[in-house]
Amino acid sequence: MKNSVVLFLISLFMLQSCSVNSEIVYHQDAASTSVMDIDTREFMSEMMAMTPDSLKQKEFGEMDRLPATWTSMYDLAKQEGKLKTENPDSVRIMKKIFLKSTKENNQLAGFSFKMEHFAPADYLVLKSFTKTEKIPLDQNIYNNWDGKSLTIDTENFNLKNIEESIRSKTSKEEAEKMAGMMVMFFKKIGTTLKFEKPIRSISGKHDWVKQLDDHSVRIDYDLKAIYDKDSKLKNADKKIIIVTE
Repeated sequence: MKNSVVLFLISLFMLQSCSVNSEIVYHQDAASTSVMDIDTREFMSEMMAMTPDSLKQKEFGEMDRLPATWTSMYDLAKQEGKLKTENPDSVRIMKKIFLKSTKENNQLAGFSFKMEHFAPADYLVLKSFTKTEKIPLDQNIYNNWDGKSLTIDTENFNLKNIEESIRSKTSKEEAEKMAGMMVMFFKKIGTTLKFEKPIRSISGKHDWVKQLDDHSVRIDYDLKAIYDKDSKLKNADKKIIIVTE
């Protein structure tokens, strides 16, 4: 079992299809808070069934040490003795990214990542930070939000961050095999965008985007379409602009 929680998470993507659901809350001060939930129940059930009882403690015992409450990347790195930087900006970002695990019937059921109240300047630092520290984050966190309007770049409707995380932890040969099989590793991926103030207008259309209510919009990925170059969408505007009151 790998000591790094992030490495273990990447291994889940590599071994079994998972469901990924994200929620991004847009605050009036131009900051946003995002949470990504990764459901690993099927993976764990199958792996536990395939593992002899004599090896279960050895293979899965480390999971009992994973945080059950929100714990920052900074604290996790310190606990593992893997804190690589004391750069003030990097430390500040690490202290605002949190991880926790969840259990069901005494068995690991999933992981959640949270990015707490990220301001526009924080996202600039995050881009630099993730050049070396590959983290499976929702690409939509980088859409421009000014406190009143959100500009969604539909080019962000992809699995780039997850793919880069996998590539950074595998050999070139394994990564090339993975690229053609990504659609098999995910059952469902979606993101809900929530606004503190009511939505006044939405311009631009995309097949994967729909308004749920006065305060929220849902993006549901068509995984086949992402990797099928011949796939045609009825609506596929490059930009979608959501303006709030």
